[in-house]
Amino acid sequence: MDELSEVADAIADPVRREILMMLRVTPLRAGDIAARFDISRPAVSRHLRVLRETGLVRDQQIGRHRRYSLVHTRLGDLAAWLAQFDTRRAGWSQQLSALETEVYRTRRDRSRAGPTEDRHTARHTEEDTA
Repeated sequence: MDELSEVADAIADPVRREILMMLRVTPLRAGDIAARFDISRPAVSRHLRVLRETGLVRDQQIGRHRRYSLVHTRLGDLAAWLAQFDTRRAGWSQQLSALETEVYRTRRDRSRAGPTEDRHTARHTEEDTA
């Protein structure tokens, strides 16, 4: 299984996602994390182990306690991979690029036409509508 799949599998579980949400604010001790759930401490420990093994969190032994912190880069890799499928964002980028091209083309055409051609075009437009 590749690294992105491991990360996706790890965050598929709602308990693990909630743990990640907690850790995005500040590092927490394992006991503090476990206290926020209605599941057993061993179950929370298993979730923390999965997160640690996939590189989403790191732990540090401080005395008798283990403190967990979020590893932002692992989620960044997955987010970057998922971003390529965000058609809304890609669509806006393409549309804005097309608009920019049209603006430059219109400016170029107007500067090439000069003031006489603009008057000539305006006169023809008036004649066509009359």
